[in-house]
Amino acid sequence: MILSELLYKVSLLAVSGKTDIKITNIVFDSRQVQEGSLFVAIGGTQVDGHNFIETAIEKGAKAILCEYLPQQLNDEVAYLKVENSAKAMGLVAANFYEHPSKKLKLVGVTGTNGKTSIATLLFRLFRKLGYRCGLLSTVQNQIDDEIIPSTHTTPDSVKVNELLAEMVKKGVTYCFMEVSSHAVVQERITGLQFVGGIFTNLTHDHLDFHGTVDNYIKAKKGFFDQLPASAFALVNTDDKVGKVMLQNTAARKETYSLKNIGTFKGKVLACGLLGLQMEIDNKEVWFKLIGSFNAYNLLGVYGAAILLGENSDEVLMQLSDIQPPAGRFEQVVSKNNIVGIVDYAHTPDALKNVLETIVDLREGNQKIITVVGCGGNRDTTKRPIMAEIACKFSDNVILTSDNPRNEDPLDILSQMEKGVPAIYFKKTQIIEDRHEAIIAAVKMAKPEDIILVAGKGHETYQEIKGVKHHFDDKEVLREAFGE
Repeated sequence: MILSELLYKVSLLAVSGKTDIKITNIVFDSRQVQEGSLFVAIGGTQVDGHNFIETAIEKGAKAILCEYLPQQLNDEVAYLKVENSAKAMGLVAANFYEHPSKKLKLVGVTGTNGKTSIATLLFRLFRKLGYRCGLLSTVQNQIDDEIIPSTHTTPDSVKVNELLAEMVKKGVTYCFMEVSSHAVVQERITGLQFVGGIFTNLTHDHLDFHGTVDNYIKAKKGFFDQLPASAFALVNTDDKVGKVMLQNTAARKETYSLKNIGTFKGKVLACGLLGLQMEIDNKEVWFKLIGSFNAYNLLGVYGAAILLGENSDEVLMQLSDIQPPAGRFEQVVSKNNIVGIVDYAHTPDALKNVLETIVDLREGNQKIITVVGCGGNRDTTKRPIMAEIACKFSDNVILTSDNPRNEDPLDILSQMEKGVPAIYFKKTQIIEDRHEAIIAAVKMAKPEDIILVAGKGHETYQEIKGVKHHFDDKEVLREAFGE
């Protein structure tokens, strides 16, 4: 595509060089530059793309999009100065791929917990309703049956538009997309057109990135502020931040609730290890998902489907047959009936929700044994809170490694241990090796006991010192169960 065509709606502060040149692709990583690339220099927290402009030119970049110009300019290269490179990249990417988000119905899901579940459930529901669908999620990206590995909750703006363009090419009607707070702040959704947005909840997470809870709320709200008047904004009003999301949005305001008045009202009638019985809009339905937190997810999915024009009875019938997403309250049962539960719970609120559900479901003398860790290079303030919650709701707790990344696992565990109240010392132990921790939990368990392995869920790797090693909580559980 011609460079001048890519710059539609981009606010340029300065231009040097020709804009009638052909651009072959858009990249912000100099290692991916090829002949004819437009290189976008983005100032990151760890690496500043402006330092790689010369490298990009040497590798064949014909245009540079940047926030400040180099001291020396190359006569063979076009330089485009903008106020915000990341924002401009979103607009340029949408232009390059000919605005694919306008050619299908794109629904975004944001919130601390429940994003993956709601996006995945919507994807599965609408496929059951007969549509060709796309999914952009933490677990995986998907175009109908085609699975594309996922590296981020929300991909960068170039990758998002590339995936959406591929979906359009393959006849996709709906795409359901997780929208992380990082993605909003880093302009990854700039240039996209949504037909709807869903807010799940907001709890303690990502303060390492946002700094304060107020900034975190503003990031989530930023998604709804961008929605057009033609879209819907569906929020959980049982969360105190729900109504905040609706302030200033031009979108149609809709709500869902289990406790308050809402556009879509639900009630939990029964909950067990086999499923959940609910009343939704005065209709009783049995679902295969477990726990009150999933009641919210189901209600949000139902509300979105109705707002997208689907029939209530058909939606509820199809939803009742859908399995939970991978790594979300996923059960592995041993031959002697020890129940293993693998869950992605990696925030204090998510861990509390899962454990409260298990406490409500257990019977008689069943013990709850929790294996939990915290990720490295992430919000450190939640570490002692996670440990305290695990101790409060469990009979035995093993603190272990999650994805230590570039941190020392023992430093992370030491910070978690500070949250263990003195009265719980005797029932808490530290086993750094996650494999050994799960094995120890199984050895500790008796028939009918429940083991929660929390934090990694669907992940099939463990990241240590920048290297990803194969690791699957479900596999280790099955191994420990002798399967």
